[in-house]
Amino acid sequence: MAVKTITIDLDAYELLARHKGTGQSFSAVIKQHFEPRKTAATLLRALPEVILEEKTLRRIEAQAKHRRRHIARAPRL
Repeated sequence: MAVKTITIDLDAYELLARHKGTGQSFSAVIKQHFEPRKTAATLLRALPEVILEEKTLRRIEAQAKHRRRHIARAPRL
């Protein structure tokens, strides 16, 4: 993988460092904040490439039915 050296001021470095998790690279932080967001349209475009087994589809359907019967409710305030 090719790398590029950049220069940033100390304030920018501190901002970047605050967003950096343990074991995370500065490159990962930058990509996390500036890469295009994944959207439903992205998912729909990728769907034709996804192959699910019949067993997996049945489990997904069962989970969806279960959630319809047991809707999570927000507490009354």
